Amino acid sequence: MLRRNRRLRTDEVIRSLVRETIISPNDFLVPLFIVEGKNVKEEIASMPNYFRFSLDLLEKEVKELWDLGLRSVLLFVKVPDNLKDNAGTEALNPDGLMQRAIKSVKNAVPEMLVMTDVALDPYSSFGHDGVVADGKILNDDTTAILAEMSLSHAIAGANFVAPSDMMDGRIFEIRSLLEDEGFHDTGIMSYSAKYASAFYGPFRDALDSAPGFGDKKSYQMDPANRDEAVKETLMDIEEGADIVMVKPGLCYLDIVRDIKNAVNVPVAVYQVSGEYAMIKAASEKGWLDHDAVMMEQLTAIKRAGANMIASYFAKDAVKLIS
Repeated sequence: MLRRNRRLRTDEVIRSLVRETIISPNDFLVPLFIVEGKNVKEEIASMPNYFRFSLDLLEKEVKELWDLGLRSVLLFVKVPDNLKDNAGTEALNPDGLMQRAIKSVKNAVPEMLVMTDVALDPYSSFGHDGVVADGKILNDDTTAILAEMSLSHAIAGANFVAPSDMMDGRIFEIRSLLEDEGFHDTGIMSYSAKYASAFYGPFRDALDSAPGFGDKKSYQMDPANRDEAVKETLMDIEEGADIVMVKPGLCYLDIVRDIKNAVNVPVAVYQVSGEYAMIKAASEKGWLDHDAVMMEQLTAIKRAGANMIASYFAKDAVKLIS
Protein backbone atom coordinates (compact mmCIF):
# COMPACT_ATOMS: atom_id res chain seq x y z
CA MET A 1 0.00 0.00 0.00
CA LEU A 2 1.38 3.36 -1.00
CA ARG A 3 1.58 5.87 1.83
CA ARG A 4 1.38 9.53 0.87
CA ASN A 5 2.05 11.68 3.93
CA ARG A 6 1.12 14.78 1.99
CA ARG A 7 -2.55 13.77 2.23
CA LEU A 8 -2.47 15.19 5.76
CA ARG A 9 -1.01 18.49 4.50
CA THR A 10 -3.44 19.14 1.65
CA ASP A 11 -5.08 22.28 3.08
CA GLU A 12 -5.34 24.28 6.29
CA VAL A 13 -8.36 22.35 7.55
CA ILE A 14 -6.59 18.99 7.63
CA ARG A 15 -3.32 20.56 8.80
CA SER A 16 -5.17 22.12 11.75
CA LEU A 17 -6.97 18.86 12.49
CA VAL A 18 -3.77 16.83 12.86
CA ARG A 19 -1.55 19.54 14.35
CA GLU A 20 0.39 18.25 17.34
CA THR A 21 1.34 21.53 19.04
CA ILE A 22 -1.19 24.30 19.64
CA ILE A 23 -0.41 27.73 21.11
CA SER A 24 -3.14 29.24 23.32
CA PRO A 25 -3.40 32.15 25.78
CA ASN A 26 -3.05 29.64 28.62
CA ASP A 27 0.54 28.97 27.57
CA PHE A 28 1.88 32.39 28.55
CA LEU A 29 3.42 34.18 31.48
CA VAL A 30 3.57 37.91 30.73
CA PRO A 31 6.69 39.69 32.04
CA LEU A 32 5.92 43.22 33.26
CA PHE A 33 8.44 45.94 34.15
CA ILE A 34 7.42 48.37 36.89
CA VAL A 35 8.78 51.83 37.74
CA GLU A 36 7.98 54.56 40.24
CA GLY A 37 5.93 57.59 39.23
CA LYS A 38 2.53 58.32 37.77
CA ASN A 39 1.26 58.05 34.23
CA VAL A 40 4.56 56.50 33.14
CA LYS A 41 4.71 54.25 30.08
CA GLU A 42 8.31 54.20 28.88
CA GLU A 43 9.31 52.25 25.80
CA ILE A 44 12.50 50.23 26.31
CA ALA A 45 14.87 51.29 23.53
CA SER A 46 16.35 47.82 22.99
CA MET A 47 12.91 46.16 23.23
CA PRO A 48 10.68 47.94 20.69
CA ASN A 49 7.00 48.11 21.66
CA TYR A 50 7.71 46.90 25.21
CA PHE A 51 7.31 49.23 28.14
CA ARG A 52 7.94 50.06 31.77
CA PHE A 53 4.75 50.96 33.64
CA SER A 54 4.04 53.01 36.72
CA LEU A 55 1.55 51.45 39.11
CA ASP A 56 -1.47 53.37 37.84
CA LEU A 57 -0.88 52.27 34.25
CA LEU A 58 0.08 48.79 35.42
CA GLU A 59 -3.52 48.30 36.55
CA LYS A 60 -4.77 49.34 33.11
CA GLU A 61 -2.31 46.98 31.41
CA VAL A 62 -3.30 44.05 33.60
CA LYS A 63 -6.98 44.55 32.79
CA GLU A 64 -6.13 44.55 29.08
CA LEU A 65 -4.14 41.34 29.48
CA TRP A 66 -7.05 39.68 31.27
CA ASP A 67 -9.46 40.71 28.51
CA LEU A 68 -7.11 39.09 25.98
CA GLY A 69 -7.23 35.81 27.90
CA LEU A 70 -3.78 36.18 29.49
CA ARG A 71 -4.05 35.00 33.09
CA SER A 72 -0.50 35.07 34.54
CA VAL A 73 2.04 37.85 34.99
CA LEU A 74 5.68 37.85 36.09
CA LEU A 75 6.69 41.10 37.81
CA PHE A 76 10.05 42.88 37.72
CA VAL A 77 10.87 46.26 39.27
CA LYS A 78 13.31 49.01 38.29
CA VAL A 79 14.73 50.28 41.57
CA PRO A 80 16.05 53.86 41.89
CA ASP A 81 19.81 54.01 42.38
CA ASN A 82 19.51 55.77 45.75
CA LEU A 83 17.71 52.70 47.15
CA LYS A 84 20.35 50.18 46.05
CA ASP A 85 22.92 48.70 48.41
CA ASN A 86 24.92 45.49 48.84
CA ALA A 87 22.31 43.75 51.00
CA GLY A 88 19.16 44.35 48.98
CA THR A 89 17.63 46.22 51.90
CA GLU A 90 14.90 47.77 49.79
CA ALA A 91 13.79 44.32 48.63
CA LEU A 92 12.43 43.68 52.13
CA ASN A 93 10.52 46.96 52.40
CA PRO A 94 6.84 46.05 52.90
CA ASP A 95 5.97 49.27 51.04
CA GLY A 96 8.56 48.73 48.31
CA LEU A 97 7.76 48.94 44.62
CA MET A 98 7.42 45.18 44.16
CA GLN A 99 5.12 44.82 47.14
CA ARG A 100 2.93 47.68 45.90
CA ALA A 101 2.97 46.25 42.37
CA ILE A 102 1.64 42.92 43.62
CA LYS A 103 -1.20 44.70 45.39
CA SER A 104 -1.92 46.85 42.33
CA VAL A 105 -2.29 43.79 40.09
CA LYS A 106 -4.55 42.07 42.60
CA ASN A 107 -6.58 45.25 42.98
CA ALA A 108 -7.06 45.50 39.22
CA VAL A 109 -7.78 41.81 38.58
CA PRO A 110 -8.02 39.70 41.76
CA GLU A 111 -7.99 36.45 39.77
CA MET A 112 -4.74 37.23 37.95
CA LEU A 113 -1.95 34.80 38.84
CA VAL A 114 0.95 36.89 40.11
CA MET A 115 4.53 35.62 39.98
CA THR A 116 7.38 37.76 41.28
CA ASP A 117 11.06 37.95 40.47
CA VAL A 118 13.23 37.07 43.48
CA ALA A 119 16.84 38.16 43.04
CA LEU A 120 19.11 40.87 44.39
CA ASP A 121 20.38 42.34 41.13
CA PRO A 122 17.65 45.02 40.76
CA TYR A 123 18.41 46.12 44.34
CA SER A 124 22.19 45.66 44.33
CA SER A 125 24.64 48.52 44.10
CA PHE A 126 26.91 45.99 42.35
CA GLY A 127 24.26 44.71 39.90
CA HIS A 128 24.84 41.12 40.98
CA ASP A 129 22.35 38.51 42.15
CA GLY A 130 23.98 38.14 45.53
CA VAL A 131 25.80 39.85 48.35
CA VAL A 132 29.33 40.83 47.29
CA ALA A 133 32.49 40.59 49.41
CA ASP A 134 35.99 41.00 48.04
CA GLY A 135 34.74 40.58 44.49
CA LYS A 136 32.96 37.30 45.23
CA ILE A 137 29.25 36.47 45.45
CA LEU A 138 28.36 35.08 48.90
CA ASN A 139 25.96 32.19 48.51
CA ASP A 140 24.54 31.57 51.98
CA ASP A 141 24.28 35.24 52.96
CA THR A 142 22.28 35.73 49.78
CA THR A 143 19.87 32.82 50.21
CA ALA A 144 18.80 34.10 53.63
CA ILE A 145 17.85 37.45 52.06
CA LEU A 146 16.08 35.75 49.15
CA ALA A 147 13.94 33.79 51.59
CA GLU A 148 12.93 36.98 53.41
CA MET A 149 12.20 38.65 50.07
CA SER A 150 9.99 35.75 49.07
CA LEU A 151 8.09 35.95 52.33
CA SER A 152 7.56 39.67 51.78
CA HIS A 153 6.11 38.97 48.34
CA ALA A 154 3.83 36.27 49.73
CA ILE A 155 2.55 38.62 52.42
CA ALA A 156 1.80 41.20 49.71
CA GLY A 157 -0.30 38.61 47.83
CA ALA A 158 1.96 36.89 45.31
CA ASN A 159 0.75 33.46 44.18
CA PHE A 160 4.25 32.30 43.17
CA VAL A 161 7.74 33.54 43.85
CA ALA A 162 10.29 33.02 41.10
CA PRO A 163 13.91 32.96 42.31
CA SER A 164 16.14 33.76 39.33
CA ASP A 165 19.49 34.03 41.11
CA MET A 166 20.98 30.51 40.78
CA MET A 167 22.36 30.44 44.33
CA ASP A 168 22.77 26.93 45.73
CA GLY A 169 20.13 25.87 48.24
CA ARG A 170 17.89 28.90 47.85
CA ILE A 171 14.77 26.85 47.07
CA PHE A 172 15.10 24.99 50.37
CA GLU A 173 15.59 28.25 52.26
CA ILE A 174 12.58 29.86 50.61
CA ARG A 175 10.30 26.85 50.97
CA SER A 176 11.26 26.37 54.62
CA LEU A 177 10.52 29.97 55.56
CA LEU A 178 7.23 30.05 53.65
CA GLU A 179 6.12 26.88 55.42
CA ASP A 180 7.24 28.15 58.82
CA GLU A 181 5.25 31.35 58.33
CA GLY A 182 2.10 29.55 57.19
CA PHE A 183 2.28 30.34 53.45
CA HIS A 184 1.72 26.73 52.47
CA ASP A 185 -0.07 27.63 49.23
CA THR A 186 2.53 30.04 47.88
CA GLY A 187 4.25 28.35 44.96
CA ILE A 188 7.85 28.48 43.81
CA MET A 189 8.79 28.68 40.15
CA SER A 190 12.54 28.12 40.16
CA TYR A 191 14.86 29.31 37.43
CA SER A 192 16.52 25.91 37.68
CA ALA A 193 18.58 25.92 34.48
CA LYS A 194 19.48 29.56 33.94
CA TYR A 195 22.46 29.95 31.67
CA ALA A 196 25.11 32.70 31.62
CA SER A 197 23.76 33.83 28.27
CA ALA A 198 24.60 36.74 25.99
CA PHE A 199 20.88 37.14 25.25
CA TYR A 200 20.03 39.12 28.42
CA GLY A 201 21.29 42.55 27.36
CA PRO A 202 17.97 44.29 26.63
CA PHE A 203 16.48 42.99 29.91
CA ARG A 204 19.35 44.57 31.84
CA ASP A 205 18.66 47.82 29.98
CA ALA A 206 15.03 47.58 31.05
CA LEU A 207 15.89 47.33 34.75
CA ASP A 208 19.30 49.04 34.81
CA SER A 209 20.63 45.86 36.42
CA ALA A 210 23.80 45.05 34.50
CA PRO A 211 26.63 43.78 36.72
CA GLY A 212 28.92 46.56 37.86
CA PHE A 213 31.97 44.34 37.61
CA GLY A 214 32.83 41.01 36.03
CA ASP A 215 30.04 38.72 34.89
CA LYS A 216 27.64 36.14 36.30
CA LYS A 217 29.45 33.01 35.20
CA SER A 218 30.30 31.94 38.75
CA TYR A 219 26.62 31.28 39.48
CA GLN A 220 24.70 31.08 36.20
CA MET A 221 25.28 27.93 34.15
CA ASP A 222 27.88 27.38 31.45
CA PRO A 223 26.11 27.33 28.04
CA ALA A 224 28.31 24.36 27.08
CA ASN A 225 26.78 22.11 29.77
CA ARG A 226 23.81 19.82 29.29
CA ASP A 227 23.80 17.12 31.98
CA GLU A 228 24.27 19.73 34.70
CA ALA A 229 20.88 21.24 33.87
CA VAL A 230 19.04 18.06 34.80
CA LYS A 231 21.03 17.78 38.05
CA GLU A 232 20.25 21.39 39.02
CA THR A 233 16.56 20.92 38.22
CA LEU A 234 16.14 17.69 40.16
CA MET A 235 17.81 19.29 43.18
CA ASP A 236 15.39 22.23 43.04
CA ILE A 237 12.42 19.88 42.93
CA GLU A 238 13.76 17.98 45.94
CA GLU A 239 14.07 21.30 47.78
CA GLY A 240 10.46 22.26 47.07
CA ALA A 241 10.10 23.85 43.63
CA ASP A 242 6.62 23.50 42.12
CA ILE A 243 7.57 24.68 38.60
CA VAL A 244 11.04 24.62 37.03
CA MET A 245 12.36 26.90 34.32
CA VAL A 246 14.88 26.84 31.50
CA LYS A 247 16.30 30.22 30.45
CA PRO A 248 16.89 31.28 27.64
CA GLY A 249 14.63 29.52 25.18
CA LEU A 250 15.56 28.93 21.57
CA CYS A 251 19.25 28.02 22.00
CA TYR A 252 18.39 25.59 24.81
CA LEU A 253 15.56 23.47 23.41
CA ASP A 254 17.65 20.32 23.91
CA ILE A 255 17.78 21.22 27.60
CA VAL A 256 14.02 21.76 27.69
CA ARG A 257 13.42 18.27 26.30
CA ASP A 258 15.98 16.67 28.64
CA ILE A 259 14.33 18.25 31.66
CA LYS A 260 10.81 17.49 30.45
CA ASN A 261 11.78 13.83 30.17
CA ALA A 262 13.37 13.80 33.63
CA VAL A 263 10.79 15.54 35.84
CA ASN A 264 7.13 15.27 36.81
CA VAL A 265 6.47 18.96 37.49
CA PRO A 266 5.53 21.68 34.98
CA VAL A 267 8.38 23.11 32.91
CA ALA A 268 8.54 26.80 32.06
CA VAL A 269 10.73 28.40 29.42
CA TYR A 270 11.74 32.06 29.27
CA GLN A 271 11.95 33.42 25.74
CA VAL A 272 14.31 36.20 26.72
CA SER A 273 14.81 39.82 25.74
CA GLY A 274 17.57 39.13 23.22
CA GLU A 275 15.38 36.65 21.39
CA TYR A 276 12.61 39.26 21.30
CA ALA A 277 14.92 42.06 20.17
CA MET A 278 16.41 40.05 17.31
CA ILE A 279 13.02 39.35 15.77
CA LYS A 280 11.94 42.97 16.21
CA ALA A 281 15.14 44.32 14.63
CA ALA A 282 15.17 41.91 11.70
CA SER A 283 11.49 42.47 10.95
CA GLU A 284 11.94 46.25 11.05
CA LYS A 285 14.63 45.82 8.39
CA GLY A 286 12.26 43.72 6.33
CA TRP A 287 14.50 40.69 6.62
CA LEU A 288 11.99 38.47 8.44
CA ASP A 289 8.23 38.07 8.62
CA HIS A 290 7.63 39.15 12.24
CA ASP A 291 4.47 37.18 12.96
CA ALA A 292 5.54 34.02 11.17
CA VAL A 293 8.92 33.86 12.95
CA MET A 294 7.35 34.75 16.30
CA MET A 295 4.86 31.91 16.07
CA GLU A 296 7.45 29.46 14.75
CA GLN A 297 9.69 30.15 17.73
CA LEU A 298 6.86 29.91 20.26
CA THR A 299 5.69 26.65 18.69
CA ALA A 300 9.21 25.25 18.81
CA ILE A 301 9.52 26.08 22.50
CA LYS A 302 6.23 24.41 23.34
CA ARG A 303 6.99 21.45 21.08
CA ALA A 304 10.26 20.92 22.93
CA GLY A 305 8.32 20.40 26.16
CA ALA A 306 7.40 23.75 27.70
CA ASN A 307 4.17 23.76 29.71
CA MET A 308 4.33 27.55 29.86
CA ILE A 309 6.33 30.30 28.17
CA ALA A 310 7.39 33.62 29.64
CA SER A 311 7.44 35.80 26.55
CA TYR A 312 7.40 39.47 25.60
CA PHE A 313 5.43 38.35 22.55
CA ALA A 314 2.47 37.17 24.63
CA LYS A 315 0.11 40.00 23.65
CA ASP A 316 1.17 39.93 19.99
CA ALA A 317 0.76 36.16 19.80
CA VAL A 318 -2.63 36.07 21.49
CA LYS A 319 -4.00 38.81 19.27
CA LEU A 320 -2.78 36.88 16.23
CA ILE A 321 -4.18 33.51 17.19
CA SER A 322 -7.53 34.94 18.27
